[in-house]
Amino acid sequence: MKFAVATFGLLLIAGAAQAATCETNFKVSGVPLMSAMSYKSWQEFPKAKASTVLQKLAQAVSAEGFSGVKIDKALSSVDAFQETTGSGRIQTLRVVARQKGAGVRVDVVFNIQAGQVTDKAVVREGICNIMAGAR
Repeated sequence: MKFAVATFGLLLIAGAAQAATCETNFKVSGVPLMSAMSYKSWQEFPKAKASTVLQKLAQAVSAEGFSGVKIDKALSSVDAFQETTGSGRIQTLRVVARQKGAGVRVDVVFNIQAGQVTDKAVVREGICNIMAGAR
């Protein structure tokens, strides 16, 4: 009986990890104004092909207002940038779609330079909008 409960618990935890949303996986690193800031999230999409997801992600990045959108099929990534302050200091975005079994794991990283600030809720919404474009 203890074995069955332990096994069920492990399956429940594994299922929760697979069902994790972009919002749940969102993380921020860096010190505001003192260092560069990185905003990251990831999500897995079952029964998907990386090449198809990658094209959809590039369209979603463009729809979010990023410039210089480039697809690198060899790396299965989308790179883009934006310049919003008028200072010429850009913020960069990288989206990677990796085949993982029958599904695809998508990772998004948005970086801003030291001295720049933004609202993490706005960044989270933008990253998750891009992620939603993979569906």
